[in-house]
Amino acid sequence: TIRGGAPDQQVEFVMARRVVLWDFDGTLAQRPGMWGIELAAAAAEVIPGHVLDLEALRPYLAEGFPWHEPERPHPELCEPEAWWAHVLERLKDGLVRMGYDGGVAREIALASRPRFLDPTPYRVYPEVVPTLEQMTAEGWEHVVLSNHVPELPTMAEALGLSKHFRAVLSSGNLGYEKPHPEIFRLALEAAGNPEECWMVGDSPVADVEGAEGVGIPAVLVRRESVEAKRRAPDLAGAYEIITGRVGL
Repeated sequence: TIRGGAPDQQVEFVMARRVVLWDFDGTLAQRPGMWGIELAAAAAEVIPGHVLDLEALRPYLAEGFPWHEPERPHPELCEPEAWWAHVLERLKDGLVRMGYDGGVAREIALASRPRFLDPTPYRVYPEVVPTLEQMTAEGWEHVVLSNHVPELPTMAEALGLSKHFRAVLSSGNLGYEKPHPEIFRLALEAAGNPEECWMVGDSPVADVEGAEGVGIPAVLVRRESVEAKRRAPDLAGAYEIITGRVGL
């Protein structure tokens, strides 16, 4: 604890000692079908009875989004409306390239936004809250660090997760995507520049390579990868690795 200010106005700044950075999608919670289902539902809303061929659309959405070029900062997209304007325009362009009328494509893109922001489809993995509570009781603090929409903090709140975290950070607000080194620097800053810090996520590149590239040890969860030094089936397994209860 560091004390600052005049003697009659003492302020305490508590420095975090041990922190875990957690990815969100695929690590803390899962959304069945991910975003494709919501885009298909938006298409059916605009064109009643229409079935959007997501596999046919996929190649047209393989570039142009912030997460496709994580090496490039995007500070101009840190405001939610700017971020969504960019992303929805890319969605519209993809639909047009697939053959949709421009006006219809724009309607579908706009209709997808509230569906993407609906936290209802998410399911928090069963071991998440018990693991967070156990680690908190042992003196660990937690920060969400995710490539996600700007409204992720609100979504985490709706899922009952916010109370477990010191901060909920999204690339949509930070101007950087994992595995860019700067997003990890910002996360460490938000975490209080802890003495010990770990990253846990389900992406071998964005989470594991990104974190370890800046000296943060990482645990890959829910996926296999021969490149990942530390792997665990879930958060309970990650906890055991982080706290030294099991070997690697």
